[in-house]
Amino acid sequence: MPLATEMFRTPVVSFLYERGWRQNFIFGGFPGPEKEFDMAKNYLNPVLGGNIVDASCGSGMFTRLFAKSGLFSQVIALDYSENMLRQCYEFIEKEENFPKEKVTLVRADISRLPFKKSSIDAVHAGAALHCWPSPSTAVAEISRVLRPGGVFVATTCILDGPFAFVPFLRTFRQIIMGIAGSHIFLSEWELEDLCRTYGLVGFAYMRNRRFVMISARKPS
Repeated sequence: MPLATEMFRTPVVSFLYERGWRQNFIFGGFPGPEKEFDMAKNYLNPVLGGNIVDASCGSGMFTRLFAKSGLFSQVIALDYSENMLRQCYEFIEKEENFPKEKVTLVRADISRLPFKKSSIDAVHAGAALHCWPSPSTAVAEISRVLRPGGVFVATTCILDGPFAFVPFLRTFRQIIMGIAGSHIFLSEWELEDLCRTYGLVGFAYMRNRRFVMISARKPS
């Protein structure tokens, strides 16, 4: 697997992710998990009461928020990293009165989701799109498993503004993708094209500096 994927499988990074790593995202414009959760709820409103996959869930900070909110019948915490899922399990075990019956932990590759076609109401991917080795393959899979009317919500970062004028930036992006397996997005329109290519419609987004939250749905 690519370098970026393997890094998140290590015990050290998995342990640190919710203990300092994720908190640094605020410097890129990420509002913080609670605020991002509230923002996501606005997009997810049409599918409340259904099931949701928290894709690339990491240590499960959004998994726990979705489960405790009571807004979904089932929350599936999905990640490729065994150690991230272990952290997710341990955080859940430490919480009092947590609705464990609503959460299922699944280890899977985002590019090969273990769900039937049109079986999922919503897919959430927090700060994950740029980490996927093949965003196009992943979004195609997400589109496959979403039910008609199902919603995809994701956050990532965009390198635009003054960075757009850096010479050879697109070439640099290709090098990074080749070495690390991660992706650099240069505009929200790249994300819209990505969703539209795989049959998702109604693209919308919210920006704050480098941070972007996107939403799209599968046609009814």
